[in-house]
Amino acid sequence: MTRSIYVAAPEGQTGKSVVALGLLDTLLREVESVGVFRPLVRSGGPDDILEMMLGQPGVTLDYDDAVGITYDEMRSDPERALQTIVDKFGRISPRFDAIVVLGSDYADVTSPTELSFNADVAANLGSSLLLVVSGHDRDVDDIRSAAESALNEFTAHHVQTIGVFANRVNPEILEGTARALRDLTHLVVAALPSDPVLIAPTLRDQFEAVGARQVLGNPDLLDRESQDVVVAAMTLPNILSRLVTEATVLMPSDRSDLLPGLILAHHSGSFPQLTGVILTGGYPIPDNVRKLFDGMHLDLPIGMTDQGTYTTAKAVFNTHGLFTSSPRKVEISRRIFAEHVDAEALIKAIEVEPSKAVTPLMFGYQLNELARRDRRRIVMPESSDDRILESASILLQRGVADLTLLGDPVEIKTRASAMGWVLDGAEMVNPTNPELVERFSEEYAKLRAHKGVTVEQAREKMKDLSYFGTMMVHLGMADGMVSGAINTTANTIRPSLEFIKTKPGVKVVSGSFLMCMPDRVHVYADCAVNPDPTAEQLADIAISSAETAVAFGIEPRVAMLSYSTGTSGSGADVDKVRQATELVRERRPDLALEGPIQFDAAVDPAVARTKLPDSAVAGRATVFIFPDLNTGNNTYKAVQRSSGAVAIGPILQGLKKAVNDLSRGALVDDIVNTVVITAIQAQTETH
Repeated sequence: MTRSIYVAAPEGQTGKSVVALGLLDTLLREVESVGVFRPLVRSGGPDDILEMMLGQPGVTLDYDDAVGITYDEMRSDPERALQTIVDKFGRISPRFDAIVVLGSDYADVTSPTELSFNADVAANLGSSLLLVVSGHDRDVDDIRSAAESALNEFTAHHVQTIGVFANRVNPEILEGTARALRDLTHLVVAALPSDPVLIAPTLRDQFEAVGARQVLGNPDLLDRESQDVVVAAMTLPNILSRLVTEATVLMPSDRSDLLPGLILAHHSGSFPQLTGVILTGGYPIPDNVRKLFDGMHLDLPIGMTDQGTYTTAKAVFNTHGLFTSSPRKVEISRRIFAEHVDAEALIKAIEVEPSKAVTPLMFGYQLNELARRDRRRIVMPESSDDRILESASILLQRGVADLTLLGDPVEIKTRASAMGWVLDGAEMVNPTNPELVERFSEEYAKLRAHKGVTVEQAREKMKDLSYFGTMMVHLGMADGMVSGAINTTANTIRPSLEFIKTKPGVKVVSGSFLMCMPDRVHVYADCAVNPDPTAEQLADIAISSAETAVAFGIEPRVAMLSYSTGTSGSGADVDKVRQATELVRERRPDLALEGPIQFDAAVDPAVARTKLPDSAVAGRATVFIFPDLNTGNNTYKAVQRSSGAVAIGPILQGLKKAVNDLSRGALVDDIVNTVVITAIQAQTETH
């Protein structure tokens, strides 16, 4: 039976699309197929919110199929309009396990009529209600009153309500709002804070609002958000003291003497990064001032309008951005929902049946949620690489990890600004900081004294950012490290082997892959580090891989792979696997384990019934331990290429702290995934 959840509000501008997107993500983690439906849309053009929802990974539905009726159709014949909505919903309903139904925006008719219409639609679709009320410019009592009034309307239409969320709430009254909603109802409640980015216009929006034309700077940065407006009508020192991050500066075009100072401040890294400048009055920039910019890379967009300062300021202050205007807003919305909504309670209230299958998409959503749930700090040493900065921007927006970037903070900020990447919230540590260099060098010399390492030699080591970053992890200044976009695998792993060391009882570091099949996730190991492990090392790899499986929510059923199953074969290779299996049984008798076992007997229930009918692992293994690197590496690549499986890794396992290596050809998505995985590993290491 398809479950449908109607996300509705009693008024416009509640930000219910933030809740709808978060609900969509939550469902995509639990079930295989989720649809989106919008009963009522404006006439005369596509619905931006609906298009954004339909564009999310995992949603496979055409726009026309996801739309009910327009406001014109509703006004023309309300009864027929309702029947059309029910018919269209009925046609898509069988295709999905769950459907998010997004209520109307109060764009065309009076609020009481539209609220009643939404309640009527929800009742006729058989949807459960998730009510969203606005907290904007309201105190706790006002929010509670708005929720209570709307609940009464839906109750009168016999709509089952599962939750009440207050959105755009002043962060100072979040707890009080949540308590008030809990006092009002036994349903799932949440208070979501306001975030200025979500309503921020882009610089392009502001330019269009005042008829500005770009005269300098990078046009590719016009779609950056502007979070504030600064009117520059003072001397430069006073203006500089009033600059704020991602602000648009308005200044008279005949005060061109201020422009070089503003641009210098923006590029210096010592002042907040600006979004743009709008010159008012229409006076051209003098040629001798323009010459100042000829020899520099000027990325800050500068526009010119003929309007006066007052008229321009009034228009710009009244310009607001759409929620769908940027991927950044979508990611921030996801983060806000994940941080303030009890997803488990919500799923329980919806009563959706969780899927027994786990698709790659579902697993990806689950990984992000795991990382957000207990955020860890990850150090990224290679900030000179643009891929690292871009991935850092994405990770910060998603809220899946706290980040430390190694490098000159001014250079990092300048490069990020030039490319339009927002790194707010990232810690930036200069690896030439004398105090840190000395502290790290003394610690390294102490740890490596048995090798005759002096403090002077240690100082040279700390010039290597892999060593510097690993020392931050060792000293608890970070929970994990991701490196390798520039450095070699050996250079990434070597510092960890020298002074982070392996876990107690583990003598070897190994590399596993999370293999995301169409309907399940397996762990393959070792596919990255050890060419020909001994039986003892193979046992270490198996135990480490089982722990990796647990960290990522996979029930470990371990298959020790060989060319022979059970006692049917002999020889040095199969004997090694047999010995390793016994060692694992001795050390971890709690693990579900089978070996030696052939790959087909490990994955195919029919083969398992013939070869090992009484095994708890055969036919349903989740952790696959290969006898050597040649077999493991080739197998994971063969499965990846031939079946379309998504391979995530390698994941280094066996170390006391979470350290992972990137391929030097890693894409931004690869880096993002590796940091998320490292953050999840770090959760288990620090508990």
